[in-house]
Amino acid sequence: MNLTLESIRRCFEGAIPAQIATSAPDGTPNVAYLSQVHYVDSGHVALSFQFFSKTRANVLANPYAQAQVIEPATGVQYQLSLQYLRTETEGPLFEYMKARLAGVASQTGMSKVFKLRSSDIYRVLDIHCTEPAVPESSPMPANHMPALRACSARLAKCTDLSSLLDELLAGLAQHFDIDHAMVLMFDGANARLYTVASLGYAESGVGSEVALGAGVIGVAAGQQTPIRIAFLTGDYAYSRALRDSLGEDGEKEIPFPGLAEPHSQLAVPIVAGGRLLGVLYVESEQKLRFTYEDEDALMALAGQIGFAMQLFEHNSEGGDEQPVVPALPASGAEVAVKLYPADNSVFVDGEYLIKGVAGTILWKLLSDHARGRSEFSNRELRLDPSLRLPDISDNLEARLILLQRRLAERCPCLRIEKTGRGRFRLAVERPVRMIESP
Repeated sequence: MNLTLESIRRCFEGAIPAQIATSAPDGTPNVAYLSQVHYVDSGHVALSFQFFSKTRANVLANPYAQAQVIEPATGVQYQLSLQYLRTETEGPLFEYMKARLAGVASQTGMSKVFKLRSSDIYRVLDIHCTEPAVPESSPMPANHMPALRACSARLAKCTDLSSLLDELLAGLAQHFDIDHAMVLMFDGANARLYTVASLGYAESGVGSEVALGAGVIGVAAGQQTPIRIAFLTGDYAYSRALRDSLGEDGEKEIPFPGLAEPHSQLAVPIVAGGRLLGVLYVESEQKLRFTYEDEDALMALAGQIGFAMQLFEHNSEGGDEQPVVPALPASGAEVAVKLYPADNSVFVDGEYLIKGVAGTILWKLLSDHARGRSEFSNRELRLDPSLRLPDISDNLEARLILLQRRLAERCPCLRIEKTGRGRFRLAVERPVRMIESP
């Protein structure tokens, strides 16, 4: 076998449907289209089994099959001689394929149809190019190791979560030529993810939310497996689909910053210690922009990010308490800050700012500031029973970064300034009138 699965890996993107040919015990042939041919390793592929009962019956009786895959950029066709080995209905491989298929389905409105029943594992006996004029070799895939090394070096220098997020996005832009990206953190209490940093959008979208299981991002988080889609899926914008999943309360909605028509999407989960922390998401208007090599590289980065996040989370409480510095007097026009206790949403001069945990924290900081305080610590917030914060698994530092960036964008007269490890200052430049809705 002169060709290798690695050399034709891009045939498995799913941009062009593959076909499988089987035969019944009496020799009757059967041909069907496949939703997925998934690269497993150098000697095996997995085929998605959804609703092809005739194909399934044939391979159980006669375990040999032929699959035809097409290289999407050139149209070159390859035939794989296969031997059926086993069926998996659980485990990492099944979850990967199930999640990727669910990601496509959630974008196309086919969730009730595209249900993966199993992943069928086949040994690849031979690979044959059906066009003799095409040399049976392909250029080596892009080498992302230098880019991965450069990004990892940037991340290794970070000492807090905020700089980690900024360096990650800057590294993706400089070393991977990725123009649009975002990082979302997981809110386990509400089964949602919220955006804490983004790259390349007119509006940052910091604070926008994605429901667990919704779209490529939500499915990648829910299944804790990467989802990569290499072509436009669905006839409506990804951002619109996510907004629809969040309900009709547009007054308290921060628009998701996604591209109107992303032709390529890649979401990788950020996991540490077996716990979901968030999702790194990149997208492009170019078809087939992200390859298996991109997926591998970003998964490696996500592992490093997850480890760093976990480390910063445990080291964010700060050291000994420091002297309290009195708040400086404010001047200028009054700012009206209104709290709605039902969901702890906060409006500033009638404009929606934030809700949930971040809203609770802001109200507490403003209340203490009105009594003369300006210096705070992560530790005191964590231990304050009046805030009713989620347990330690909810990243408080990420909530503060979210609040800091929303204030910088929407209400620059209120600022959260880091003053040390686990310590920060609330700077208030204009008088604040606090209003609590009944």
